[in-house]
Amino acid sequence: MPKGPPKGEHGGTVMTKVNEAELGDDFSYIVRIADTDIDGLKPITYGLTSVKGVGIRTSMMICRLTGIDGSRLGGHMTPEEQDILRNAIDEYATNVPWWMVNRQRDLETNEDAHIIANEVSMTNDDDIARLAEIKTYRGIRHRSGHKVRGQRLRSNGRRGSALGVQRKK
Repeated sequence: MPKGPPKGEHGGTVMTKVNEAELGDDFSYIVRIADTDIDGLKPITYGLTSVKGVGIRTSMMICRLTGIDGSRLGGHMTPEEQDILRNAIDEYATNVPWWMVNRQRDLETNEDAHIIANEVSMTNDDDIARLAEIKTYRGIRHRSGHKVRGQRLRSNGRRGSALGVQRKK
């Protein structure tokens, strides 16, 4: 008999069906944290990963720092626990080692920070714009829409609707 969670048709784990009568009246299906809607039917650890900039290891560390059980469903959290989670996400960079943050030694501030939600895409855009402005090879490749990290171009990564070879008429 195999150990671990049950596997689905394609090898992924099967989510168990939740009986809505067992959830209770105070269950919230959507929890709003860091400008992101989190599914209340998922465990807190996995629900936090829907916030951009928070992965599974980060969410496990946040749950450990706050003392909240990560295996509980997110919809069972009280408003006080939600506030504790929000504060823990905001102060994450100050409570963990430097190697656990996603923005180490920022160029402008020279500090370690952990950026989340909309800041991730804005910072990425700013970094690409800076690279293009100083005309680095990576910046030029980004701007021209080519591969940036040395991948092949000749036979891979084609986009558009043209398929096959055009024949002369």
